Amino acid sequence: MPPVVVVKLGGGLITEKASMTTVHEDRLNRLAREIAAAARQGVRVLVVHGAGSFGHLRAKAWRLSDGRSDAQGNDGCANQDEAVERVREDMMLLAEHVTQALHDAGLATSMHPPHRWAVGLGTNFVGDLQPLQPGDVTPVTWGDVVPVEGPAAFGILSGDDLVHRCAVELPNVSRVVFAMGGADGVLRKPPHEATEEDLIEVWHDAADFVGVHAADMDVTGGIGLKVQRARSIAQHGIETWFVNGEVEGRLEAAMLGRPVRGTRFPPPQKG
Repeated sequence: MPPVVVVKLGGGLITEKASMTTVHEDRLNRLAREIAAAARQGVRVLVVHGAGSFGHLRAKAWRLSDGRSDAQGNDGCANQDEAVERVREDMMLLAEHVTQALHDAGLATSMHPPHRWAVGLGTNFVGDLQPLQPGDVTPVTWGDVVPVEGPAAFGILSGDDLVHRCAVELPNVSRVVFAMGGADGVLRKPPHEATEEDLIEVWHDAADFVGVHAADMDVTGGIGLKVQRARSIAQHGIETWFVNGEVEGRLEAAMLGRPVRGTRFPPPQKG
């Protein structure tokens, strides 16, 4: 079977995170072309994307990550239930942008809204992953507001948790690539202070890193959660990369296992 690569497109990479429902169209189209180019060279691809300005701002205003509460937003929604539906609709819209870009690059795609098939949060969510197995069709899924059992009623399932489950449970996954914006990988200093020497090129558990977590809008754990999930995926024997998706060619190179600037999370050495 051809190797499978799981690609996570960061929400802050493909959208303008500070402006409601705004796509970086040129960047998204170029990333889609890189994904398609890698697919033409023999890999099958599953794409998971973040929310950026299509989910985080409204979810933060209504505290949707906390589940059912007395939160009040100021975005025109009447209540949390309406906010949940709006976020889901916005995420479907972003997914349509992603699938259209992939289609224009030559790939057949399928969309898999998590609120329709997943229940629960974190890596313990319940849902059938088999439809996400890539073949001639490239599946696309994303972080979403999903049902939760009990009084919380709903919560936010992070795309990073989806990546983890798919990487370790779907067959023949050879590599995971997190394409991010604003940094070349995991850094020892904040991006605005870092020099080229501050990139952690190969992750080790003693590494000290600093990442920017936009707490005023991010509701899914930021760079810290990504590092946790990447470490765990690598421990399952799957090479994992963080690369700067703003730099042309890096996503494609990482998908194909070519030398690339970024942070590599290596599988444990055997023997």
